[in-house]
Amino acid sequence: MLLLKNGRVIDPGQNFDAISDVLIDGENILRIGANLQQAGARSMDATGLIIAPGFIDLHVHFREPGKEQAETIASGSLAAAAGGFTTVTCMPNTQPANDSVATTEFILQKAQEASIEVLPIAAVTMNQAGEELVQFETLVKAGVVAFSDDGKPVANSELMRRALEICGRLRVPVIDHCEDPALAHGAVINEGVISSTLKVRGMPSEAEEIMVSRNIILSKLTNQHVHMAHMSTSGSMKLIRQAKSEGLEVTCEVTPHHFTLTEDAVMNAGTNAKMNPPLRTSNDLKAILEAIVDGTVDIIASDHAPHHIETKRVPIEQAAFGIVGLETSVALGLDRLVNSGLISLKRFIELYSTNAAQIIGLSRCIGEKKPANLTIFDPNREFNVRASEFKSKSHNTPFDGWTLRGSPMATIYKGKVVWKHEAL
Repeated sequence: MLLLKNGRVIDPGQNFDAISDVLIDGENILRIGANLQQAGARSMDATGLIIAPGFIDLHVHFREPGKEQAETIASGSLAAAAGGFTTVTCMPNTQPANDSVATTEFILQKAQEASIEVLPIAAVTMNQAGEELVQFETLVKAGVVAFSDDGKPVANSELMRRALEICGRLRVPVIDHCEDPALAHGAVINEGVISSTLKVRGMPSEAEEIMVSRNIILSKLTNQHVHMAHMSTSGSMKLIRQAKSEGLEVTCEVTPHHFTLTEDAVMNAGTNAKMNPPLRTSNDLKAILEAIVDGTVDIIASDHAPHHIETKRVPIEQAAFGIVGLETSVALGLDRLVNSGLISLKRFIELYSTNAAQIIGLSRCIGEKKPANLTIFDPNREFNVRASEFKSKSHNTPFDGWTLRGSPMATIYKGKVVWKHEAL
């Protein structure tokens, strides 16, 4: 047994916020209340800490199978645990792409050895080629929780329509990487001052917004849910806000790097600030923060994209897109969103746990006889980002050396402490 003492338990799903003890027996929560005592239980002092429903990241790349030199399911799950996450969902752009029961079963088999819950997302189209739909029902039965061609859009609107209709019946979301392929072709960073300075091809905001508009139209046509990944522009925020005001079943995510950095970061961090969608302007960043505050944004997702150092140590035109994010996501959110006064702790937990659970049909709540999947964090503890100490196999981050206020302190999955800060 494990007894968490004197923590502030916040569960937005149950509108619960109180200083409480939490007694864990095996994989489940046995009791919640003040001044709990249990003979033989190990005790963890959570005074000054927040106990929340386990955090969920709906957008990670664990690279296995195919690119194990950058990340594996085992190393990625260690990074997730160290970042405060009890559940992650893996994007399908592996080698081979996850478009089959065999690859799904391989991922789930590897996930059995992971320290946290790892759930597979399958491709929408075979080999993510945008030409032939996968066998959705068969893949859902195999354990897939969502579908996405992430890294690529589902550019064919007829295929996207059919995917939304089928997945609507199966009650699983379609997650789209919103990008017009023709407008984005050959782009390296955001189209603007920095791309002109570096003399590289830029990606205009419209490349994202055109596909956001298309997806909203298809959601209305099919009356089905569409989730839009890693939104990056002010125009996208306006479109999604309007769609929600009309009652459409549209959800979206933003990443910590898009609410903390602008395109200027490329000048300092180089290829470690190259991602897709690219970092945008200060006006876009401001719009994203406003959308987080007003509820337009549903979740924060890291888009954890590990790359071997050799794929980043090249000219920016040739470098891989993406950064690691699992081990900095929570700290960045606490520092820039909560401690800046923009949002409450309740809203923070909604963004990192409650809403993500709803999108993929998981239950996330803190209650008696409920699974003991918990994230414990300190909103005030200083967090020093040291990429060399990451659990991830890759260290491609623009945040190395940053000092942030707020830190994960312990991750509990199925009643087991799978990671804890050395201060505990």
